[in-house]
Amino acid sequence: MISTGELKKGITIELDGELYTILDYQHLKIGRGSAQVRMKLRHVRVGHIIERTFQAGDRFPRAYLDRRPVQYLYSDGDFYHFMDTENFEQTALNSAQLGDAVNYLKENQTLDLLSYRGDSIGVELPITVELRVEETDPGFKGDTATGGNKAARMETGLVIQVPLFINTGDKIRVDTRTGTYIERV
Repeated sequence: MISTGELKKGITIELDGELYTILDYQHLKIGRGSAQVRMKLRHVRVGHIIERTFQAGDRFPRAYLDRRPVQYLYSDGDFYHFMDTENFEQTALNSAQLGDAVNYLKENQTLDLLSYRGDSIGVELPITVELRVEETDPGFKGDTATGGNKAARMETGLVIQVPLFINTGDKIRVDTRTGTYIERV
């Protein structure tokens, strides 16, 4: 069991018989009432996002997920195919199960496949990934008084804000938790 005081982003809990991943949470103390915790949760199997409010001190059963290393192979429409690096067994997951992870998947990339009671439910990305800039506008010196940003489309289709000195073809490091630029590689 995990209490509201031990919550962290990314933890998977069981709520009403379903698995949810914590995307965000806030401790609220308003006036004379007791403290509350507002959580933003993503349903692990379906992918929809809900917001729920609980009393501080409530406890939830923590879902323990099995992790095993897999290699991303390819995508054919809505399904993404992964191969277990130990026994070479292939698993297909749809985009609803993967969520935002589809924006960071590159062929031959190694990640962890998450499964719960024998069912594959998603993948765990590394904290940062290196992506190549496919398209971005040229940045001109003197456009801003301070350092500015511009939109750039990555090789996976993800669009993020990058500094003006980044050009098409550059490789950059991106934080998968926030989807933000970290540095040029």
